[in-house]
Amino acid sequence: MSLRSRFVGYFNELKRRRVLQAGAGYAIVAWILLQVGEVTFEPLHFPDWVLTALVVLVIAAFPIVLILAWFFDLTLHGIRKDAGPASLPAADPTQTETGNGGSSIAVLAFDDMSPQKDQEYLCDGIAEEILNRLAQIQDLRVASRTSSFYYKTQPADVNVIGRQLNVATVLEGSVRKAGNDLRITTQLISADDGYHLWAHSYDRKLEHIFEIQDEIAAHVADALQVTFSADGEDCYTTSDVQAYDFYLKGIHYFRRWGLRNVLYSIDMFGKSVQLDPHYARAWAALADSYAMTCMYWQATEENLAGAESASMKALELLPGLAESHVSRGLSHVVHHKDREAIAEFETALRLDPQLFEAHYFYGRVRFQRGELQQAVELFERAEQIRPEDFQATIFLRQAYRSLGREADALAAAARGVRRAERHLELNPDDTRALNLGCAGLIDTGNKEKAMQWAARSLSIDGDNPDTLYNVACSYALGGEADRALDCLERASLGGMTIAEWAENDSDLASIHDHPRFRDLMDRLRAQESTDS
Repeated sequence: MSLRSRFVGYFNELKRRRVLQAGAGYAIVAWILLQVGEVTFEPLHFPDWVLTALVVLVIAAFPIVLILAWFFDLTLHGIRKDAGPASLPAADPTQTETGNGGSSIAVLAFDDMSPQKDQEYLCDGIAEEILNRLAQIQDLRVASRTSSFYYKTQPADVNVIGRQLNVATVLEGSVRKAGNDLRITTQLISADDGYHLWAHSYDRKLEHIFEIQDEIAAHVADALQVTFSADGEDCYTTSDVQAYDFYLKGIHYFRRWGLRNVLYSIDMFGKSVQLDPHYARAWAALADSYAMTCMYWQATEENLAGAESASMKALELLPGLAESHVSRGLSHVVHHKDREAIAEFETALRLDPQLFEAHYFYGRVRFQRGELQQAVELFERAEQIRPEDFQATIFLRQAYRSLGREADALAAAARGVRRAERHLELNPDDTRALNLGCAGLIDTGNKEKAMQWAARSLSIDGDNPDTLYNVACSYALGGEADRALDCLERASLGGMTIAEWAENDSDLASIHDHPRFRDLMDRLRAQESTDS
């Protein structure tokens, strides 16, 4: 570690423990005391040695004050021993504990330092690309994007982040974009002691962004003494910076969820592939956006065709990319081609066994087909890969219950609720978290809060078929049969194809034999036959 890094680390710790503030405060008080002594001691006929003794005492006490400030905090309730940085909510107990030792890192969301503060999508995209590059290193454990980006609006000391995410190092950064000029500043920090292991600034043109991302990943790997090998094709598959910019904007809005955001992401991905028709990742993302729109909101011919053509193009351009096969699998899902979807997800898992989306969506297909044990295995693996995600955990709870594993179902429900609550702290209007969390709340005995979440979700996005279906599940679990059936009928009118899923959904078990439910399923089956 360099002398400069050690100095920066010590300086940061001095600030955290308020040693500098204590020293400055003491100096001011000491100066006032000496001024008062100089003015008053002579008129009061104090001996000369009293002023000398005061000066010596003030000087001698200074290091004592600094030492006390290092070890103790002065609070309104007295002096207390420094307990280290304030802690965030405890990490999920299901998360694998591997210790802070070894090579491990969390890449935090980069700060937007641009004049207009309008480059959030670029900051997130750059940080994620670096994270993805580092994740390719076999000997380096990298915290997931969802985990590390949690601190985007919840700032915390690196020591706390290290403990929460169970990593030894943290990469922070900032981006300043003015026109075509780009300045990226990064710093790699030890989570154990706060020392800077490496820091660097890059002043380049926007067209050099890919080189910068590779350089940062390589420098981090060097600092951590692991081997990094850049593979341009697998990383971004485009040399068009404007196409990449549209791609990042699309990803930004896709992750914000909701019909309006996903439709906007379709527009952005479409512009990206127009600029670079060979951009495989943009084609895959475009296919995903179309498929999600079909799955949750509008299964129109246009959206179905979009999912089909975009996924085919992604697979044609980059068949070795696991995401291409996931997008193709999703297209098969919304076209009700389960066997073809299964084949694509199996291929995706062979290419990338750590890909969350492959396990999660494959698990949904198996669950929809009533293949519960296979669904459990896939959802369990998805939960291990992304332990902060609430979706796989909530679906896992359903699969457990369908298999009669009530204790496992209850434990999964509790985990899912915790994760949904944590997600809602950062995204209070995310109806997906509200919808899925409702069922978990009812399972854990909190029906009142579940009904509050259901009402909140309906008030935000009450015309969304996905919202209506999941709120129906909560009503069914809560014994509100008529309200559940009302929501299901409204969901089906909105274009959501739910027959096969609903008939295998344990959350709707209480209304499976209800005449209105059977009539609705018959009508939906007939509609599916006509459409196919």
